[in-house]
Amino acid sequence: MEIKEYQSRSVRTLNYNLSEEQTISNMIFGICGESGEVADILKKHLYQGHKLDKEHLKEELGDIMYYIVNLATMYDIDMREVLEMNVEKLLKRYPEGFETNKSINRRE
Repeated sequence: MEIKEYQSRSVRTLNYNLSEEQTISNMIFGICGESGEVADILKKHLYQGHKLDKEHLKEELGDIMYYIVNLATMYDIDMREVLEMNVEKLLKRYPEGFETNKSINRRE
């Protein structure tokens, strides 16, 4: 699925009974909450001996995307542009790939 299709289809499940401010807060809290779930899955895998459950990880990453994409949609931001801008920024920052020195001594 293309990101633009996801962006247009995912709004179907927004709670339209909320005010704009409440919806924005819901998106922000959702990003934070779901990120915590991803962190917990990886914490258990890396430090507590749990087998990595990739299906569960994918599910939680998808939940993060839902909130990010819908927050972008609320502000009329095209996710393709967000992704393109991010790749361009990283190419500028690390033209030859990641380098520790460039990470520590960033100009921005």
